[in-house]
Amino acid sequence: QVQLVESGGGLVQAGGSLRLSCAASGRTFSTYALGWFRQPPGKEREFVAAIDSDGITYYAVSVRGRFTISRDNAENTVYLQMISLKAEDTAVYYCAAGIGLTRYRSNYAYWGQGTQVTVSS
Repeated sequence: QVQLVESGGGLVQAGGSLRLSCAASGRTFSTYALGWFRQPPGKEREFVAAIDSDGITYYAVSVRGRFTISRDNAENTVYLQMISLKAEDTAVYYCAAGIGLTRYRSNYAYWGQGTQVTVSS
């Protein structure tokens, strides 16, 4: 069982930066692949980035070059550094833990409650 708690969301101007954190409980944190997803207002939840247990990363095309996912297994935390933010990045951001480096929500068994990111233009 893994419990995930996101933090770091907020209101930022376009072009600004934010770093999201997701703290996890559970002794097997290092074995999980971790992902960030987001749900824009009125839209489906979509994949943002993922990192596997070896540190290999995978990004959605829309955030590649602007967002960086990383993990600290000693701190049981996964991060999402976001720069050059755009209005279309506005969404509730969720972290998730699962098996395999994948963009598919069904592969992630554990989810956080989400944190709101609002980018003003």
